[in-house]
Amino acid sequence: MLFNSYVFMGGFLPVVFAGFALACRLGRTAAVAWLVLASLVFHGWWNIASTPVLLLSILGNFAAARLILATEGRASHAVLTTAILLNLAALGWYKYLAALLDFWRLQGGPDTGFDQPVLPLGISFFTFTQIAWLLDCHARLEPRRALLDYTLFVTFFPHLIAGPLLNGREILPAFADPSTWRPSSRDVMVGGGIFLIGLLKKTLLADPVAALVAPGFAHPEMLTLLPAWRSALAWSMQLYFDFSGYSDMAVGLARVFGVTFPANFNAPYKARSVIDYWQRWHISLTRFLMSTLHTPLTLAILRHRRARGLASDRRAQRTLTGFATMLALPVAVTMGLAGLWHGAGLTFLVFGLLHAAFLIVNHAWRLWRPNGKAAPPTRAGTVGAVLLTYLCVLTGAVIFRASTLDSAVSLFTAMLGFNGAVLTYDPRGLMDAVWLAGLHALVWGAPTTQEIMAGSSPLTWRPTLPWAAAFGAAATLGLLSIGGTGEFLYFRF
Repeated sequence: MLFNSYVFMGGFLPVVFAGFALACRLGRTAAVAWLVLASLVFHGWWNIASTPVLLLSILGNFAAARLILATEGRASHAVLTTAILLNLAALGWYKYLAALLDFWRLQGGPDTGFDQPVLPLGISFFTFTQIAWLLDCHARLEPRRALLDYTLFVTFFPHLIAGPLLNGREILPAFADPSTWRPSSRDVMVGGGIFLIGLLKKTLLADPVAALVAPGFAHPEMLTLLPAWRSALAWSMQLYFDFSGYSDMAVGLARVFGVTFPANFNAPYKARSVIDYWQRWHISLTRFLMSTLHTPLTLAILRHRRARGLASDRRAQRTLTGFATMLALPVAVTMGLAGLWHGAGLTFLVFGLLHAAFLIVNHAWRLWRPNGKAAPPTRAGTVGAVLLTYLCVLTGAVIFRASTLDSAVSLFTAMLGFNGAVLTYDPRGLMDAVWLAGLHALVWGAPTTQEIMAGSSPLTWRPTLPWAAAFGAAATLGLLSIGGTGEFLYFRF
């Protein structure tokens, strides 16, 4: 069930909210149980056969967490390690095994006849969410939780399918707060406004531009200079507004039910460096990878160096060996696995490693730049940094979208002009260029949803009649634009 569908907006959401308001009158347990039931219906609507996998994952991880909290030392660590390996094994079985066996067959190995199982909806997200929770339990950052609360934490439908990756320490206390179970008109207004902004991003900006993307990526070898750039730029806009729209809709839906989600998207194309970009794009995934992979790996390397009597300060990082081990290696491993998290294809691995290369260069510049510190920002320098970062991100996005590496190379070849440049008057091409220019102007010039709704923008939301009329018009426009819209891009992950 898609957020941007008539079934969801005209049926599921009104029924669930009405039931939630009634259940809250019966008490917290009834309200939690109602939202769990609604979330399972939401998950099963797409493919009911995958819902038992979700439930089994929840029960298994809940039991593992109880064991982790009931034991100490090596026993607790052994339970944690086993639980994480089982989570990753399930993810590998459903998402990666068939691709690995196909690769093995192409290298001359025997054909195993293994068929790709149906991928449970949202498995990457609910698996990583629970791994993070297990790690918090092992670190004694999480107390014992009731099974019903934990089930709602994992299944809560606004984040179940495509994130954000939630942290139990941020969300579970809200379930214990009595105010969460007293529906608030302000939460409904603010959450509804955020949801509507996301809906318009999806239906009016992301989906229409998709028509410029698919033909170019289907046959990149046939493109000349300008159509190749049009396809690449259109894809960057589709991906941006699609994920931005989904993030807004997820945050808005949670707020309607009195739960505040952390921001997962913060104008990433305004980033001045690739490091800055990953602090703005899919923020919850970046946080998860930093806390569960990058930081532990870096600390292990530092401990190894210290055990051998080697320095680990900034001066040591400026040496070739120190930079390679303390900075480059953790980044390469983390981003390579981040690429594979998106899919089992070689394009995803190259996408991750390419961003690792960008990040490594970024870290190297910070270490070895002239005078050892950043120059005072200037307008020209800021614009140049933003455009350079966007070009890096655009390069990665092309590989991310391409069906094969050969297709990505073909598109890059066309973008560099090796296929020629046909400069003729084309009214449709001119309109497409104006449309893309307008989208880029919105990305770089318009306030973010957070700025509008939090009051940090000249265009600030207020509970007034003009804003009510504006959101009413937006709701009408969004509903009229739903027909024919596609699924969210991150649903595939």
